[in-house]
Amino acid sequence: MQVRIANVRKEFDRFPALHDVSLDIHSGELIALLGPSGSGKTTLLRLIAGLETPTDGKVFFGDIDASEKTVQERNIGFVFQHYALFRHMTILENVSFGLSVRPRATRPPAGEIRRRAMELLDLVQLSGLEKRYPNQLSGGQRQRVALARALAIEPGVLLLDEPFGALDAQVRRELRKWLREMHDRTGHTTVFVTHDQEEALELADRLCVMSQGKIEQVGSPDTVYDSPISPFVFGFIGESSELPVTVENGELWSGGRAIGVPAPDSKTGEARLFFRPHDVELVEHDASLAGVVTSSRRVGGTRRVELEIGGEGHKVEVDLPFDHPAGEKTRLSFRPKRWRLF
Repeated sequence: MQVRIANVRKEFDRFPALHDVSLDIHSGELIALLGPSGSGKTTLLRLIAGLETPTDGKVFFGDIDASEKTVQERNIGFVFQHYALFRHMTILENVSFGLSVRPRATRPPAGEIRRRAMELLDLVQLSGLEKRYPNQLSGGQRQRVALARALAIEPGVLLLDEPFGALDAQVRRELRKWLREMHDRTGHTTVFVTHDQEEALELADRLCVMSQGKIEQVGSPDTVYDSPISPFVFGFIGESSELPVTVENGELWSGGRAIGVPAPDSKTGEARLFFRPHDVELVEHDASLAGVVTSSRRVGGTRRVELEIGGEGHKVEVDLPFDHPAGEKTRLSFRPKRWRLF
């Protein structure tokens, strides 16, 4: 099912939560709505679900205007952060619920409902647990039950709102891998809300990065990470450092001296240089950026070194091999095409 958001605006008590948002969600893809708190990603998800009505604009499912349709009419599968399972029902009853409460005319026979629910429990790797209750399962297992329940109604679109937010880091990593594999098997059009950039980069076919009710950039994880189009996207996706520079004579200057970075196509004047900690290397030649080491800490198999650049307190971070003998003073060189100027 293709979903199209067309020039949607949403206000709450005259406060604009979304500003003229347009987005095409391809049939069968897993797209992540990614952004900080208050960026509008959950509001956009609720508009797709029919839990909110747009102030202006339209929501299309395929060629059908779904803007005025109810949640039930949209045939949405919804998975929340806190499971929302029925505690008094067994796991099998929870998964079967959406089919069991359908109007009599569209309700499958009881045997068919049970068969479909058992198949889904097998799909989410919970076979044999159908007689248990939610409080007898782990958090990761309960979230799998919630997903199976959402899939039971054979939704046209599956919506996931921070589904792993209440789980610890190890369980989150395991479920991310499992969810990606399951999506590849089922092929549902899936919209996934998260503020976790690592989660989005690992799971999604495309990212939709949002800020202050607007879409900043849409693209594949590689495109958004490697070619961010704004300072916000560069700073939000992955780790980054920022340094004020000046463009003079087609190259970058800092602290009154050239730093060995050509910028022939950049406009002369002040700018901001963005780069990733792993896209910088230490060098000894003069045509580079000089800095003083102010702190050093281990990050996995690397060492994260903080450098103060110049005498104005500007600090940047660099990743080095753990055993690299970085001295108190050092010089940096930027790898070609691995930095951006804004």
